[in-house]
Amino acid sequence: MGQANAAIPHWRPRSESAVLGDHRDWFERLYVAADDGEVVVPWDRSGEPHRLLDQWARHHRLVGGGRRAIVVGCGLGGDAEYLARLGFATVGFDFAATAIRTARERFPDSPVEYHVADLLDPPSEWIEAFDFVFESLTVQSLPRPFRLSAVSRVRQMVAPGGTLLVIAAATDQAPTDDDPNGGPWPLTRAEVESFACDDLKLVSLEDLHDPDVRRWRADFRRDGRTARGR
Repeated sequence: MGQANAAIPHWRPRSESAVLGDHRDWFERLYVAADDGEVVVPWDRSGEPHRLLDQWARHHRLVGGGRRAIVVGCGLGGDAEYLARLGFATVGFDFAATAIRTARERFPDSPVEYHVADLLDPPSEWIEAFDFVFESLTVQSLPRPFRLSAVSRVRQMVAPGGTLLVIAAATDQAPTDDDPNGGPWPLTRAEVESFACDDLKLVSLEDLHDPDVRRWRADFRRDGRTARGR
């Protein structure tokens, strides 16, 4: 697939009632255009993981050992494949069906379980099912009315004793109504800290540059007690 000169489709939601549908349509159209060779997906790293995930995993000597991991909004699969190489039994999901099809085609012999699924309505069997949950830039791409629900769904996936790693573009500006010209929208420190709740505790929150974009990298841990039903 070569880089073409066509512009990436521009995401302009029509109204608040159409925001979520426009959001989904924008991503699906982008992946279809990339599959046709018309554009390059901006966040695709040719099968390589996010630099800040790789850096964190090396620093913490992350090893799967057969434990379960999930990648939220996995796109074309680079992060999911990386966690599988570390020894995790890995699930990657995205609501863009073309992204999942492309990931399966790109990694035909992969052990990763790729699923088309909606973060706002995930399968019930994913609740507290994963020892390592990776959320990178997905929640920030959701319009603000849906973000609280998305944060809740992400945290619910973390198993007792498990870890959540969140990477997001960073801002110090107080939340306002989303720009009608579209996202993604960087998150404030408070928005990142909101992933913590009850027994899911914030361990560290880093303010980083990657290399020209300011990003948060936050590490959360759930205690080992059963949290289901809280």
